[in-house]
Amino acid sequence: MRDTNKVFHLAIPCKDLDETVEFYEKLGCKLARRYDDRVTFNFYGDQVVCHLNPNSIDPSPKMYPRHFGITFLERSEFDQVLNEAISQELPFFQEKMIRFAGKREEHITFFLIDPANNLLEFKYYHDPEMAY
Repeated sequence: MRDTNKVFHLAIPCKDLDETVEFYEKLGCKLARRYDDRVTFNFYGDQVVCHLNPNSIDPSPKMYPRHFGITFLERSEFDQVLNEAISQELPFFQEKMIRFAGKREEHITFFLIDPANNLLEFKYYHDPEMAY
């Protein structure tokens, strides 16, 4: 299980700071810091830093193997983020779907794509023991 006294940190590239801030704030992430070359967000309790590096943007992103996101332990929180993404008209890379239907690891998931083609996955497992 997660220790509550630790914060996970992830650094990713971005191509434009303003559009990056707009996307992540629409997603509900709080801007923590902004510098000339990066922005830092509170990403659902963890830290995501978007470094300005337009030359390292993946022009053809794929869901697997490179993405990041949140595994929700409460279905209501998953639904809330999904509904917010829809209402904010955030770009979906993959609409809501079911993976591993009928198996213990069955879960619902969707993917968003940020302005720098970073893929974000949001999912909820029906069996909470499958979250790890």
